[in-house]
Amino acid sequence: MYYDLNVQYTSNKAELQGTLAFLAELGYSTVALNHTITGNVPADITNQIPKTLSFDLPPKLKILRRCTLVHSDPSQNYRLSILSSIYDVVAVRPMTEKALQQACHSLECDIISPDFGVRYPFYFQIKTVKSALDRGIKFEICYGPGIMNADGGASRRNLISNATQLIRATRGRGIILSSEAKTALACRGPADIINLALTWGLHQDRGAEAVGREARSVVVQSQMKRNSFRGVIDVVYGGEVSSKPVHNKSDEGKQSKGKRKAEVLHNDPAVVEASPKPASKGEQKRQAKKARQEAIKAREDTMDETSADDILQQNTLPLGQLTNGGIG
Repeated sequence: MYYDLNVQYTSNKAELQGTLAFLAELGYSTVALNHTITGNVPADITNQIPKTLSFDLPPKLKILRRCTLVHSDPSQNYRLSILSSIYDVVAVRPMTEKALQQACHSLECDIISPDFGVRYPFYFQIKTVKSALDRGIKFEICYGPGIMNADGGASRRNLISNATQLIRATRGRGIILSSEAKTALACRGPADIINLALTWGLHQDRGAEAVGREARSVVVQSQMKRNSFRGVIDVVYGGEVSSKPVHNKSDEGKQSKGKRKAEVLHNDPAVVEASPKPASKGEQKRQAKKARQEAIKAREDTMDETSADDILQQNTLPLGQLTNGGIG
């Protein structure tokens, strides 16, 4: 299963449908449509990506809704909790060093997605990056702008420089690879992306995880944050009323108050008849001794009957000896 968690959402239905169809042909199973927000987040914000698209999707292609917040001023309140409740995935794009530090240390987001098409005036510090990885936040490298190369090669050079620096700081851990594609021309297959990341210093196994397992962990963790309590307890049973009739045990509880459950079951005649009490070891020995004695007695009776029959046969004369010549 391959993931592309950054495909730009557009109102052009034909272009978006062609991009999704091409990604499905490349082998992707999950695609996240991205909406970028710049500036303050209003309190009554709504999801700009419809839950159900107005065109037919390729079979077995799962669509997620993602929001990327451009973060430049750490003093502003970006209402990430509201964004997390209406979007499937929430990403933060820091534009300054302080914004990056705040995103790594305290912001509740799923992905940190720097803009690798620009040149940052700071470096990715190992301690700052490690704090985000310890919190389960992933870093995203978007290759689309570098492939399109719309600014004469500057975005491609910045992509290579920033990606190499981030891979060195993270040691290849916690990285996902996305396209950030606006059209199908910026999309590449998973094998091509893995080979491309190999030139940046990302090992081939890490590259395969970046479009597979690491991206899947982002989706799972975002679902756990929305559907569970602090990402730990998932509500499976919501207090539904059972259809089975409830047996009233108030009378039995009054009679058996102060008794243990086993004693109550032993005093119930139905339970006693259904499950007979097993014999003790002494009772088993007595039953075995009685069975041996009965077997010995039966054997002796059989031997006595056999001996009596033999004696009768010896004392009985044949009919030929009962004639006159045979007597005296």
